[in-house]
Amino acid sequence: MSEIITVELDLAKNVFQVHGADTRGAAVLRRKLRRADVLEFFAKLPSCLVAMEACGGAHFRGRELSRP
Repeated sequence: MSEIITVELDLAKNVFQVHGADTRGAAVLRRKLRRADVLEFFAKLPSCLVAMEACGGAHFRGRELSRP
């Protein structure tokens, strides 16, 4: 699998959509995640840029994902 540089995270109440792209912008990852699985999934990824929609939940998720 190509190296994931950017991950787009579509926030929802229960099921989140994740899309990973490489340096060319080609999709290398597409996955649906339940709310409980999001942090575990990102803990296994190497450091990358995470993009998500602008909403109240995005601030909370951003703080969770940027914790060491």
